[in-house]
Amino acid sequence: MDLESHQFITFFEAEQAAQLCEIAIVEKYPNQTVIFEEGARSDCLYLLLEGRVEFRKKIGPNQYRKLTTAFPNAFFGELGIIDGQPRSAQAIADGYALLGRVPEEGFMKVLDGARGSVITKLCSYMVQRLRDTTEEYIQQQLHKEKMVLMGEMLNTVIHDFKSPLSSINLASSMLKEQHPDEETEEWCDLIQAQTRRMAAMAEDFLEFARGSAVLNPKPVNLSSALQRFEKLNLVYFQEAQAKVEIECPPDLVLKIDEGKLLRVLQNLVGNAVDAFNGRPGRIEILVTQQEQGVEIEISDNGPGIPLEIQDRLFESFVTHGKPQGTGLGTAIAKSIVDAHGGKILFDSVPGQGTTFYIYLPLNLVSLEDPEAVHS
Repeated sequence: MDLESHQFITFFEAEQAAQLCEIAIVEKYPNQTVIFEEGARSDCLYLLLEGRVEFRKKIGPNQYRKLTTAFPNAFFGELGIIDGQPRSAQAIADGYALLGRVPEEGFMKVLDGARGSVITKLCSYMVQRLRDTTEEYIQQQLHKEKMVLMGEMLNTVIHDFKSPLSSINLASSMLKEQHPDEETEEWCDLIQAQTRRMAAMAEDFLEFARGSAVLNPKPVNLSSALQRFEKLNLVYFQEAQAKVEIECPPDLVLKIDEGKLLRVLQNLVGNAVDAFNGRPGRIEILVTQQEQGVEIEISDNGPGIPLEIQDRLFESFVTHGKPQGTGLGTAIAKSIVDAHGGKILFDSVPGQGTTFYIYLPLNLVSLEDPEAVHS
């Protein structure tokens, strides 16, 4: 988008619009560049031409709460110029942002010469934006209350889980001792592995409710981790008639939290299996090493993600067509990938299937110390 076609410029008559375009300074802000800090002097307004800008309030040392996000054709910063107050929030480039920066003095001169109808249109837009921001903030507060309630419930669930899980582990250990044949040992090991997974899943839910994923990264052979994932889910896949194919470089070692990354796969693959709805299906997991990182591609031939939820797929409590679904699977997956410094995207065509792309930064571990690698 160019300056001339930005909606803020179109509010003004031709002569004034030309003046604004002349004084505007177009600048590109790389990802996570702070445009202005909360409390800073309001010395200009910004016209968003490309990219996104996130607004957030500081709630503690290096801690922020997101308020809203601006998209191309939006403008911001004018209220501080008009009322003379400092910036009420921090503005930061989300991905990147191309902005037209209009200095305070030039803007006020143009505004002083504007007709009443221009002022009315400008005020109407600002009032509507304030209404939208207020509504978004209310929804965030409601979401926060839901998460607090969920955290309290999960604390109780985890506490109640401990006793039966301990009993299951004890019973499987006794069976293993009394029947030391290879098949019994294998099934007992699987039982104990699954109980550990159950405890870890509950903890993951609790961390998500608290708003953070706590990582315990270690060097992990990714191919071996995926084999463990397949083994733990073998019975599940067979019963669901889901054929799972995994392809991964055998010597690819990353410093990751294996349990949490497998939780991401469990959520995404589980969603695919649920979408098959009892019909046979195929899921492919393909890992490729790239110049700047590692890509994990998870594709299925299911019905695809409905268009009505695609824009909100990674938000909490968003689900469709799953009576038992919580709407937290993809949200937790994103929080774990984000905690690893990665990104998660998807491409879905209704009726044809879905592909998730997980990008992890290149954090390869040297194979010189094989004992440090969990394989």
